[in-house]
Amino acid sequence: MSLSTARTDAGELSIGDRLQENFAGVRQQTLRLTDGLGPEDMVVQSMEDASPTKWHMAHTTWFFEQFILSDYLPGYRPFDPDFGFLFNSYYNGAGPRHARPRRGLLTRPDVARVRAYRAHVDAAMADLLDRPGADGNAGLAALIELGCQHEQQHQELLLTDLLHALSCNPLHPAYREPVPAAPTDTAPPEWIEQPGGIHEIGHDGTGFAFDHEGPRHQVLLRDCRLASRLVTNGEWLAFISDGGYRRPELWLSDGWATVAREEWQAPLYWQEGNGGWHAMTLGGLQPVMHEAPVSQISYYEADAFARWAGKRLPTEQEWEVAAQGYAPRGNTRLGPGPATAFRRLLGMDAERLRPLPRLPRAGGHGRRIQRQVHGQPDGAARGILRHPGRPQPGQLPQFLLSPSTLAVHRTAPGGGR
Repeated sequence: MSLSTARTDAGELSIGDRLQENFAGVRQQTLRLTDGLGPEDMVVQSMEDASPTKWHMAHTTWFFEQFILSDYLPGYRPFDPDFGFLFNSYYNGAGPRHARPRRGLLTRPDVARVRAYRAHVDAAMADLLDRPGADGNAGLAALIELGCQHEQQHQELLLTDLLHALSCNPLHPAYREPVPAAPTDTAPPEWIEQPGGIHEIGHDGTGFAFDHEGPRHQVLLRDCRLASRLVTNGEWLAFISDGGYRRPELWLSDGWATVAREEWQAPLYWQEGNGGWHAMTLGGLQPVMHEAPVSQISYYEADAFARWAGKRLPTEQEWEVAAQGYAPRGNTRLGPGPATAFRRLLGMDAERLRPLPRLPRAGGHGRRIQRQVHGQPDGAARGILRHPGRPQPGQLPQFLLSPSTLAVHRTAPGGGR
């Protein structure tokens, strides 16, 4: 979302109109994501690190009520005084809150009342934005954009949590009709040279950013090369076939202990049976598409795969510099080819490149969650792991670069993995 890009055929919208348009669009999108879900789908909490769909709907609404309406709309009265306790997440300054692992026990308020809550707050926000002076209130505009960005994060979480809940159902129900995954380029990847030296990373002050994306600062990097495409499921299957989950020399100590304890055999949601490998998706249980990029892997798995391929994982700083397309000497561009390749690879807006990662660090929302099918083709035995925090996991994107020319390769003589 960008408040600076909303336009109509007549030209640039006013600040107030942009605020209303963006706010309404984000709020409507959350409701569209619930189309086809029944109340039972929306109240289940499949593990303590997930939240019910109903809770996501209410929490994002509470954000606007707590931090905007209560301060900016004179005479505003909360829809329900108890909702602040029920739907606060980790905002210590906003008071006490219901325990996160027990959100699935909140059968009341029901889904209908949560929808009424959303409608109440949306109407109050429309009233606020129609009032004189709203156009020129920079503080209000910034809070509304923050609230919209926050809700968009919860839209991603809503789907992530819903996928986990549906994966626990032995019938493997689909959330929506399956959408074929976009295949990745399976041709041998090209190397994209990344010159070492002093680079600037971090938010440059243009447009929206979360607080952990700044301040902009300098980092010192070595020369390296990054492969131009993603690792495919087919390449991951080669890792499995070569005993990747049975070879302790490929794994960090903590990772191997986890593999042994949890009996990992494949990426999250994968299971073998019915003539091959299948993966649980929002479209139900689907055959693993060999040409699609691999996903749902933990840091430990990514690190082991990179070591198996004879390379290493890129750092956050290397990713960001490559995506910006800057060289250190004279701040000159690397050229449209490499920069465009990385923007396409990361799905980044060509006009507003943002630092990685995009997940918030606060409150544990960025924690890696691993659910693994253990051995049985029917997926009856399941386990959950919440990975311990490490310096690197929070800095990694979900996808890996391709193997054998995977990830990063040192170009300096004698450079290690």
